[in-house]
Amino acid sequence: MSFDNMANQDFERAFQRGFWRKVLRWLTGESNDLLPFDAVKDRLPIQGQHYIGLCQVPIDQIVGSMGRYRDFDRAFVPLQKRTKDRWVSIDKAHYESISLPAVELYKMGDIYFVRDGNHRVSVARERGQLIVDAFVTEIDIPVPLTIDDELADLELKGDYARFIEQTRLSQLRPEADLELTLPGEYKRILEHISVHRWYLGEQRNTDVPYPEVVVSWYDNVYSPLARIIQDQNLVSHFPNRTVGDLYLWIIEYQWYRREAYKVEYAFEDAVDKFIDDFEQWPAGKLVDLLKRAAWVDYFILEQERTGFLARTHLPELR
Repeated sequence: MSFDNMANQDFERAFQRGFWRKVLRWLTGESNDLLPFDAVKDRLPIQGQHYIGLCQVPIDQIVGSMGRYRDFDRAFVPLQKRTKDRWVSIDKAHYESISLPAVELYKMGDIYFVRDGNHRVSVARERGQLIVDAFVTEIDIPVPLTIDDELADLELKGDYARFIEQTRLSQLRPEADLELTLPGEYKRILEHISVHRWYLGEQRNTDVPYPEVVVSWYDNVYSPLARIIQDQNLVSHFPNRTVGDLYLWIIEYQWYRREAYKVEYAFEDAVDKFIDDFEQWPAGKLVDLLKRAAWVDYFILEQERTGFLARTHLPELR
């Protein structure tokens, strides 16, 4: 059989596999799309870029494309026949032991996007290659990206990135991991930090610089509760949620019970009560309840009111 025929058969086999992968995606509802480079870049704050040079890149970490994201699926299996001739010519070159130029990639986090060489990556994956030679330019972003991330996840990633930029947490505490799974929750953490700033200011009778507030909140509020959550393996009770999610729920729940029953609860006790009250609840129902909870807004309002009265001495004057 000629190399032309062998390369054509390779393409048809890959194309058929792409068809069945699409069917499987429709049946399971799981995304199998390549990540579009521009859409990802638009959702994340970009801090710069730098040229790395020629590298050997694990091919399964290439999960996006700059311009051909509709022509291939997540595994770079071809989904259309418009550019079959290009695919076949590259595959034939492999049979003829002809060297091909390295592909060009963008790197963001742990994943790569094809800038030039989509068909070369597709053929390489079809032939079972594990690595590919590539000229790599890295785009600097403040949050991690992994091969499991989907486009729908990137709104939250963008929120996380903006949270990190505002708090400078990755610089102040590089070990910090505050990824959340629900939209709008970073605003709540920022509110917690603002309340902590108010407390510090009242204690010291002076304004406290924001970076110092962030460090104090992380060290004295977030980290102790996060350690208890991890030690008790509480995340296992709530699949697909993070330590950060549970921090928010428990600390607000702790305040709620304190306000409702006028009883002080230590972090450990609050965690125990949280488990007792909600362990048997479906996780989805609990998430809905806590998202609707207004007690943190009331809490913040009360702190602002108390601060206003303390600064103006209004109760003494009137």
